[in-house]
Amino acid sequence: MKITGIEITRHEMQLDPPFLASWDTRPRDRFEAVITRVHTDEGITGIASGDEMVGFERFAELFIGHDPRDLERHCRILSNISFHYSRCWPLDLALWDLAGKAAGLPVWRMLGGNSDRVKLYASSGTLRGPEEMAKAAKRFLAEGFAAMKIRFHRGDWREDIEALEAVREAVGDDLELMVDCNQGWRMVWDDEMPWQLKDAIQVARELEMLDVYWMEEPLHRGDRKGMKALKESADIRIAVGEMNRELHEFRDLIEERAVDVLQPDAALVGGITGLRRVAVMAQECDVMFTPHTWTNGVGLIANAHLTAALGNAPFMEFPYDPPEWSCARRDFMMTRPKDASEDGCLVLGDAPGLGIDYDEDVLKATMVR
Repeated sequence: MKITGIEITRHEMQLDPPFLASWDTRPRDRFEAVITRVHTDEGITGIASGDEMVGFERFAELFIGHDPRDLERHCRILSNISFHYSRCWPLDLALWDLAGKAAGLPVWRMLGGNSDRVKLYASSGTLRGPEEMAKAAKRFLAEGFAAMKIRFHRGDWREDIEALEAVREAVGDDLELMVDCNQGWRMVWDDEMPWQLKDAIQVARELEMLDVYWMEEPLHRGDRKGMKALKESADIRIAVGEMNRELHEFRDLIEERAVDVLQPDAALVGGITGLRRVAVMAQECDVMFTPHTWTNGVGLIANAHLTAALGNAPFMEFPYDPPEWSCARRDFMMTRPKDASEDGCLVLGDAPGLGIDYDEDVLKATMVR
């Protein structure tokens, strides 16, 4: 089997009402998605989505004519492209989809076959007031979720604590709570400084009293020593890694036992090929591995295959905060949105590859030419 072509298309869906993401100071009135297709001489096509694949067209020739199942070889080339130019890891996801289709197996089975399902936590994305956050938490609990993540970034962390307290009072101990401090990175136009270690320690002590399961992105993503110091100063789990760019960063975090939870996203760094090594390394060193999944529904499912096969976490992220961020919006490129099961799981099933059906009419209507 040989790769005959790689097709990149860009799509855009209008958002009304807009999505007010906690990490973005600008309202989002549109949602963009890039679809990557790998065509072969045997008529099998691998499809995926995730990062923007900026400028990939100039590098497509490096893959044409090669067997798409040479995943390690392709991962090395993608790593070189990421170093010199931009992140094109959705190609790795498409290659895994193709390899699974060729073998007649789901990706989770090809990765080790541990399970076809993962337990989810509802990952909210907006900064609602205390009363609204409490209502959202009760809804998540009623829908079968065992955990949820609350965003901080209201300007003063004491206001964030008030929203968290309202949630804890509303759901008691029936729902595990995580907190994303959103300090690891910023949007291009955001010049706000991240917290310093002393700030993070003060917040961590407040979170401990509210029995929060983990504290995410409490410091700048490059402050490895600060993360380790925070981990040693607090009992709460420290989670990081959603926007780190290189696989060696995760190796260093694991080797130094600097954090408790790693959250790389296969659609943004390493692909499935690279992150499966990180997942195994994390397990061997008693570090939790549970990916970030906020690209779109395709990226969510790709990370779910990896987590179901190799992850060691009790929950995986499920971006979900209706009405602003519904499954229908997140998964607009798919024929059916991927909902959680009644017991709060994502069930992957036995369909070959990533097991995703795409709505070609919607993709045609939303294509940006």
